[in-house]
Amino acid sequence: MIDDLTKLAEELGAARRAAAEVRGTAESDDGLVRAVVDGDGGLVELELDPRIYRTPDSSALAGVIKETIGDALEDAARQAFAVVRKVLPTAEQDQIPIEPVLAELRKRNGGNDSWPR
Repeated sequence: MIDDLTKLAEELGAARRAAAEVRGTAESDDGLVRAVVDGDGGLVELELDPRIYRTPDSSALAGVIKETIGDALEDAARQAFAVVRKVLPTAEQDQIPIEPVLAELRKRNGGNDSWPR
């Protein structure tokens, strides 16, 4: 049993490292906004095509940016789930609330907000 737990811990560690490497990417419908987020949901890159300034509507632009980042977050979540699914093959995506799990792991790791990475 200890060998099984050790193996699972090693697999989870590898999955954690792989999930940290995830990059979710999305582009707005009009192709003028592109966002990249990391496995923790942090914004890594935001590209704004200069053509966005042709229509000076900051509220609409903000909405497109938020939507595009949201799409990138969904892409990252799908990729992270694929990594987790390799370790927990019977898991369903809607059964694994990742943030509460990560929060608990961070708490057990002394409250380190940068963990797991």
